[in-house]
Amino acid sequence: MPVVFITYSLAYLDRANIGFGSAGGMAADLHITNSQQSLISALFFLGYFFFQVPGMFIAGKYSLKKLIFWSLILWGLFAMATGLINNVYLLACVRFLLGVVEGAVLPGMVLLLSRWFTKAERSRANTFLILGNPVTILWMSVLSGYLVHTAGWRRMFVYEAAPALIWAFFWYWLIDDSPGKASWLAAGEKLSLEAVLQNEQQNIPPVKNFFAACRLRIVVLLCLQYALWGIGVNGFVIWLPSIIKAAPRVSIVQTGWLAAIPYILAVAGMIILSWLSDKTQKRKLFVWPALLAGALAFYGSYVSGVNNFWLSFILLCVAGMAMYAPYGPFFAMITESLPSNVVSPAIALINSVGSLGAFTGIYVAGYLNDATHGFTASYVFMAVSLLVAAILTIAAVKKNPQANLT
Repeated sequence: MPVVFITYSLAYLDRANIGFGSAGGMAADLHITNSQQSLISALFFLGYFFFQVPGMFIAGKYSLKKLIFWSLILWGLFAMATGLINNVYLLACVRFLLGVVEGAVLPGMVLLLSRWFTKAERSRANTFLILGNPVTILWMSVLSGYLVHTAGWRRMFVYEAAPALIWAFFWYWLIDDSPGKASWLAAGEKLSLEAVLQNEQQNIPPVKNFFAACRLRIVVLLCLQYALWGIGVNGFVIWLPSIIKAAPRVSIVQTGWLAAIPYILAVAGMIILSWLSDKTQKRKLFVWPALLAGALAFYGSYVSGVNNFWLSFILLCVAGMAMYAPYGPFFAMITESLPSNVVSPAIALINSVGSLGAFTGIYVAGYLNDATHGFTASYVFMAVSLLVAAILTIAAVKKNPQANLT
């Protein structure tokens, strides 16, 4: 789990720090407008969309361990290149390619955890993985603010990309694709774990292949749900530093500290909801209410208006916590609703469609910010997206596994 956590943390560091680069001088130095910034940030998710499903087929045929190793090397190089180029069009290409090489990371990690953890532990295991997201943004917000202030935005990208290149070799040395390949497990322990995991699949109706899984009701609805969820989360992540920096008398260092607060709350919310989810085994109950709370908080932030920054900021903190908290139960819900032969590509498909939501969220939020010369319109856009995502969660997952697949 520590190896998986660190790997996903580094992936999230190299995708999310562009928000601080933009707020800290990159947009001004390269003459990037808000609309161009939105498109450049969103292109990451377009690349992310294209490689996730092919990446999972490659991992299934060869080795997930090797796939993530080469992803670490390549994303470290592309992330470093972000700080070295002077051309807006090259920057757009680099961000797209960064999305391509990171595309297999999250579905690959969820697949890896499904091979190692039983149903009683899976929500917490998934949460520990996804904690790499808010925990990384928490310390990245502070570190990036100081790096931009002391070394400039270019060196920030270079310094923060280097750990991925080093960590690739630790990953390759420490990770095994499955319990059966782990030299540190006794033969009896391997057999016992694999027997439990196989037994958990007995009550899930079989699905012929990936193409059949694409037509399943639960997969279609969760693709739509995750796309709408992605609109809220990623619009929030990319634009939060700029929203805070736009407040009167707030420096880039103060922006870093303030931007960390929602992610402290997110960590607490994720741990609590994953523990309750594993304890009760009621996955859906810990997903849709959180998304609804996020929608209401975004709308409340809109209503409070630009003239009451601190109330608006507090509600944004609530929205951030609510959007992150249900990730563990959500991915556990997928792996426990689908048979093992299709769960990996199905997760990749759901996550890739979610990346289209992220693309839409970042670009449309940026367009609205540019067109209205403020952030309130994008709050409403993200609130409506989360509201519909909550409704789709209720509709997608039924109590009976057979009903999920019809």
